[in-house]
Amino acid sequence: MSKKIIAAGCLPSSTGRDPDFNCAVCPRLADFRAAARLAQPDWYNAPVPTFGALEARLLVVGLAPGLRGANRTGRPFTGDFAGDLLYTTLQDFKFASGRYDARADDGLQLVSCAITNAVRCVPPQNKPTPVEINNCRAFLAATISAMPELCAIVALGRVAHESVVRAFGLKLSAFPFAHGSEHVLSAEETSRDHSPKQSSHQAKAISLFSSYHCSRYNTNTGVLTPEMFRAVFARAREHLAVQAPMRRSAVP
Repeated sequence: MSKKIIAAGCLPSSTGRDPDFNCAVCPRLADFRAAARLAQPDWYNAPVPTFGALEARLLVVGLAPGLRGANRTGRPFTGDFAGDLLYTTLQDFKFASGRYDARADDGLQLVSCAITNAVRCVPPQNKPTPVEINNCRAFLAATISAMPELCAIVALGRVAHESVVRAFGLKLSAFPFAHGSEHVLSAEETSRDHSPKQSSHQAKAISLFSSYHCSRYNTNTGVLTPEMFRAVFARAREHLAVQAPMRRSAVP
């Protein structure tokens, strides 16, 4: 069984969970990628796919790829300061193993964890527009729907938090963003073809843990400290520890 996630205002995609390599849904982002391909032809310069297995119990959602980070390497949070802090923290809490060397081929592996972004393409000045965020929410919703054992989501920043809440078809006013906030989001259980279950209908709950984004700006200004960041993942780890280990009943 999968969880039906409603993404209002999203455009359909041909691949479901990830945009096409040459996705043109958002003209401004497509033009920015095209310019980057001309300037840096050896970079990835495409929508960055989710990193990690769909069987993961934890999903980390960021804002968007950084120009010289994930847009260059092709892996979320890889190659910039935000990734240094995120992957170190994931390793500390046993959500990642191996050496993080800021390269997509460094051999780092996630452990029951996946990482994605609310917006899959690098935006100019790291600022996607509301329309671009809405357009890309279809991919976030499809990713969440495809994770049958998902128990917790860590949202990095307000945009990621609000995009997750909206992906569930819920009102932002009922689930406000704050660093260290925790919310329980309900997802309607449906069959793989998205038709309602004929019996034993039961809503599942996924806990949303939110943090300020782990950007260099936030850490340099003291908005976010490593200790504050670690505390969010500590709560997520504690939550997973008390959940039933791997909901196999959700897998056909």
